[in-house]
Parts: sequence; C-alpha cells; structure tokens
Amino acid sequence: MNIDQQVIGTDAAHRSTDRLIRIFGRFVATGYLIYLLLLIPDIARSAEVVPGWWTPVTAVVVFGSGFAFGAMTFHPSIAAIRIAGSIAASTFTIMALLWWVAWDGTTFDQAGTFLSVFPGLAALAAATVWPPVPAFVHMTVSVVVVQLTNQAVREPFPRSNIIAEIFFAMMFCTVFVAATLAAVRTGRILDATISATHDDAARAAAATAREVERERFDALIHDEVMSSLLAVTRHGRTPSLARQARSALTHLDDLTTGAVSHSFSADEALAQLRSAATTVDESIEFTVHMEQPERSEDYPADVVRSIAAALAEALRNSRIHAQASDRSVGVRLAPSSLQVTVRDNGIGFDRRSVPPHRLGVAVSIEGRMRQLDGGSADIHSSAAGTTVQLRWKR
Repeated sequence: MNIDQQVIGTDAAHRSTDRLIRIFGRFVATGYLIYLLLLIPDIARSAEVVPGWWTPVTAVVVFGSGFAFGAMTFHPSIAAIRIAGSIAASTFTIMALLWWVAWDGTTFDQAGTFLSVFPGLAALAAATVWPPVPAFVHMTVSVVVVQLTNQAVREPFPRSNIIAEIFFAMMFCTVFVAATLAAVRTGRILDATISATHDDAARAAAATAREVERERFDALIHDEVMSSLLAVTRHGRTPSLARQARSALTHLDDLTTGAVSHSFSADEALAQLRSAATTVDESIEFTVHMEQPERSEDYPADVVRSIAAALAEALRNSRIHAQASDRSVGVRLAPSSLQVTVRDNGIGFDRRSVPPHRLGVAVSIEGRMRQLDGGSADIHSSAAGTTVQLRWKR
C-alpha cells in the first residue's frame, strides 16, 4: 500500500499536459491583451458602421473570455481551465456569425471588421483545450466567416480574391495551431510514459518486496522454527527450548501483523541481541563495548532484528556443528555503527564442503546482512575455530 501511495503521489506531480495548457492559456491571454490595445481605433471605427449593440458586446465578450482563459490558468482545476478555453474559442466564432445578424446590408467599411485580424488566436485557444479535429474545424469556420464578412463590407470598393484571402489566413493560422497541438500531444505522451514507468517501478518494487518478505520468512522458519523442532528431538523439552519456541512464535506474529517498532535505543538494541544469544545458549559469554556512551542514539529496528537473527543462527551452527568448548559474543555499539562478533574454538568448517541445501550461512547470516543498507557479514573458519563478524554502518 505504501508503494501505491508513493506512485500516486509521484504521478500527480508529473502532469506535463496540464502545465502546457496553463502556459498556452497565459500566452493566449497575453495575445488578446496586445490585440485589444492595437485594435482600439478599429473597434471605435467599427462601432460607427455596424448597428450599435454588436461592437461593444463583441469587444467585451471576445476579449473578456480571452482574459478569463488566462486568469483561470491559476485555478487548481484543469477542468475549469479547459472550460474557460472552450468559451474563449467559441465566443469568437459565435460573435463573428452574429455580425451577419447585426448587419443591415447597407453599411460598408473598406478596412473590414476587427475580428478578421486575429482568428488564429482564437484557434490557438481551441487547440490548447480541444482535440485536433475540432480545433481545425473551429479554425476553418472562423477564418471563412471573418473573410466572407470582410468581402461583404467592402462591396463598393475593389476587393481581393476571396479564395486567396481564405487560404492565406488558413496557412498562417495552421502553423500556430499545429505547433500547439504537437506540444500538447507531446505532453500527453510524456505523461503516459511517466505513468507507465511508475507502474513498472511499482510492479518491480512489489515483486522485490514479496521476494524480501519470502526470504525473511524462509530465514525465520530455518532459524527458529526448524531449529526448535530439531532441538526437541535432540534434547527434549528444556527451559531454553521453551524460550526459543516462544521467541519463534513472537517473531511469526510480528511478521504477520507488522506490529513492530521502528527503532531501538542502545539499551533496547543490547537487550534484543542478548536475548537472541541467550535463547540459544544460556551460558554464553556476552561482552559489550559502547563508544561515547553519553550519546543517546537510536538504531533502526530492522537492523537490530536482522543482526540478532544472524547472531542466533551463528550460535546455533556453533552448538550443532563446531564441537566447541568455548563460545563468546562481543558487541560494539557506536553512534552510527553496530558490530557483533561471534567466536568459538571449535573444529571449524570448509565453506566449499557445505551442501547447497544447507542455507544457514548463505541465507540466514550472509543473505540477511546483505539485505541491510550498510550491512555485511564476514566468516573466517579454521581448525582453531570460527569467527563470524556482523557489521552495520549508517
């Protein structure tokens, strides 16, 4: 569940398409502001040759919706931004069409309507929030309507080729609309790629977590459950075996419920290590060296538990196989490190002679320590005895 939450949070932070829409929305709003300032004389002139309501309504609605689009880009909801962009794009075409309703057929203007100057800007708003086909349809309709309007109001004056005017305007607008659509599409591809990458990472992390949990469970079964059963057959029921069995059940419960501490103090860490050692051998010689004892520092719980389990496994191996008369455990605690040394004076062993199915050293000691960030295990064995060093450094 933690992995899923991390992936969701990370995915929410990579909305490339949303960021592009906000950027283009502000760009479009800036364009509307510039055109408004440049077209003030044309807007005033248009008011004199077109029935009174159309020019002020058009100026307020068209430019106001463009400004609203830019302002909405600061809103947290991308859906609201898309609605504002759709309104900005649609009002241009609607007001251009309403010119034909307002026109009385007798007025004329050689310069044409002011809307004919920036149909591409409205098309840019459409391309920002709409799919490609509706965006190009909007651009085509807007260009054709404003160019036909210009031809109509220039009736008494020499007019240019309407087809050429339309195609020139279409080509000019297409460049910007296509670039905008390509940029937004790139943002969508980037979002999809990031999402797919996060999904793959989540699956890999989940698989790794399952494998680690399986290894922890296998090591626990080998270290405590199987060793307890083996001890019953060899030694019968003893107080030491009872403590070992209770410890195995406690660790199984912790593994199932996850109700475990996240860190241990130095004293708690020593208690864990001492308990792990004495559970296996009550008479073990246990020495402690603490560097800078006046400093109070916590140790990660998983580190302490892993070292304790590896310590217990080393002692069990020594009791079962080493034929040793003397065993000892030395613990060295430092502010940012922890070291445990297990020694015996037994017959030793040759790593190459250990059968592959014997997992005590490979899994329960070395494998367990390798799983710790900063953990390591060194095993030295000879005819004079065996030394197992378990180290962790923050």
